[in-house]
Amino acid sequence: MVFKNLRAIREDNDIKQKDVAKYLNISQNTYSQYENGVIALTAEVLIKLADYYDVSVDYLLDRTDERKG
Repeated sequence: MVFKNLRAIREDNDIKQKDVAKYLNISQNTYSQYENGVIALTAEVLIKLADYYDVSVDYLLDRTDERKG
């Protein structure tokens, strides 16, 4: 499953995939696969990303258009 909000929020903040990957302590390729839905996001990664972007997990999962939950 492709998560459009995950990519959009990164691009809206002019952040490169490699920078998010470094924060998560993963490769840029792995992060790209998360954004493209090739591999599933774990709960741990979702929480870290929600904290990083200061948004709700539901927003990252495209379950709401509201950034804060």
